Amino acid sequence: MSAPVLSIIILAVMFLLATVLPLNMGALAFVGAFLLGSVVLGMSTNDILANFPGGLFLTIVGVTYLFAIAQNNGTIDLLVRGAVRLVGNKVALIPWVMFAITAVITAVGALSPAAVAIIAPIALSFAAKHKINPLMMGMMVIHGAQAGGFSPIAVYGVTVNGIIAKTELAASPMAIFLASLIFNFLIALVLFIVLGGSKLLATKAGRLVGHAAESRMAVSVGARAAGVTLQGSGSDISSASVSGAGTASGASSEGRTAGTESHGARASMPQLVTILGLIALAVISLGFKVDVGFVSITIAIVLALVSPAAQKGAVNKISWSTVLLICGMLTFVGVLEEAGTIKFVSGGVADLGMPLMAALLICYIGAVVSAFASSTAILAALIPLAVPFLATGQIGAVGVIAALAVSATIVDVSPFSTNGALVLANAPEDVDKEKFYKQILAYSGIVVIAGPVIAWLAMVVPGWM
Repeated sequence: MSAPVLSIIILAVMFLLATVLPLNMGALAFVGAFLLGSVVLGMSTNDILANFPGGLFLTIVGVTYLFAIAQNNGTIDLLVRGAVRLVGNKVALIPWVMFAITAVITAVGALSPAAVAIIAPIALSFAAKHKINPLMMGMMVIHGAQAGGFSPIAVYGVTVNGIIAKTELAASPMAIFLASLIFNFLIALVLFIVLGGSKLLATKAGRLVGHAAESRMAVSVGARAAGVTLQGSGSDISSASVSGAGTASGASSEGRTAGTESHGARASMPQLVTILGLIALAVISLGFKVDVGFVSITIAIVLALVSPAAQKGAVNKISWSTVLLICGMLTFVGVLEEAGTIKFVSGGVADLGMPLMAALLICYIGAVVSAFASSTAILAALIPLAVPFLATGQIGAVGVIAALAVSATIVDVSPFSTNGALVLANAPEDVDKEKFYKQILAYSGIVVIAGPVIAWLAMVVPGWM
C-alpha cells in the first residue's frame, strides 16, 4: 500500500475515533504523525517536530489567556450590559444585540464555543421572558460567533491565514473575514424573518439590564450541562474546557463584583485598561502587522499586573484542548506533505476536469464532517489538501477558501457540535428539550444541505465566470 493511501486511512481512522470517543483529535494527530513519519516514512523525530506550528501555538495561547482575564475582571459583563442598555425597550433588537456581542467577542480572539457559552444562557433567558422563539435566539448566537470567527486575530482566521501564508496562493484575510461575516448575517436575517422576528417589532419590553445581570449567573450551569452532553461528540473543546468557558467570568470575586454588583456602576480601572488593551490588540496587530501572539500575551501580562486577582486561574482557562488540537493537526499535515498525500489528493481533485464541481465537493466534505467533528480540525486538514489544486490557477483560490471556511463552520449549529450542544443545554425551562433538539437537528440538516452550495454559488462561481 502506498504512503499517500495509508496516510488517508490513518486520517479517516483519526476522525472516526475522535467522533465516537471522547478523544482529542490533536493527540491522535501527534500519534499519527509519529507512526506515519517514523515507521512508514523513516523520518526522525526532529524532522516530524519541525512541522510543529510554534507561531500559531503562541497566538492561540495569547489570545485565549487575554480573553480569560477579560472574563475574570468583569469586562465581558460590562460590555454585555452596555449593549443591552442600548436596546431600551425594543424586544426585536434583542436577538441582534446577542448576534453582535457574540461576533465581537470571537472577532477579538475568543474561541467560538467560549463565546457561545457566555452569551447563550443570557440570550435564551431573554427568549423565555419576552416570548422570543428560542430556536431563532440560539441560532442567532451561534451565527454571531461564526460571523466574527474569521477576523485576522481570531482563532479560525489565524489558522486559515497561517496555512495560506506558507503557500504561494494570494492571501486575503479581510475577504475571508467579510465573507463569513456577511454570510452569517444574511442567514441570521432569514432566521429572524422566518421565525417570527417581524412580530417582535411591535412588542415592548421592560427594564432589560437587570435581567441581563441575573441571567448571567446561569452561564456556569448551562456550560457544565453542555460539557456532559459533549463528552462523546469528538468536538474541539472538552467538557472541562466548556465548563471553564462558562464559569470564567465568575471565577474570581473581583470579576463577579465588577460584573454584577451594580447595574449602573461605572467601569473599574482594570475594565477600562482591558477595553483599551483589546483596542490596542486590533490596532497594533492589524494596523502595524505585529505578531498577534506576542501582542496579545504582552497585553495579557499588563492586565495581570494591573489587576493580579483577576488573572488568578486565567492560565487554566487557556483552551489547551484547542491548542493541542490545532498544533497536532498541523504537525500531522506536515507529515502528510512529506508522504506526498497532499499532491496525491489534490491531483485526484484536479483530474476530475471540473474545477467548479471539485470546489463544491470540497465544501460538502468540510460541511458534512464538521457537523460531527471539529471545525478547526477540518479546516486544518482540508485547506492544505486543496492548496496544490488551487495553485493550478483553474479557479479563484480566495473564493474557494472562503467558501470552504464558511461551509465548515456554519454547520456548528448541529446539536452534535459544541455550539449546538451549548444552545440545547441552555434551553429555557418551559421548552420541551426533545422538541427543541429535533428543531435544532432539522435546522442543522437544512444548513448542511443548503449552506455549502449557497456559499459555492456566492463565492466560487462569480470568480469562475
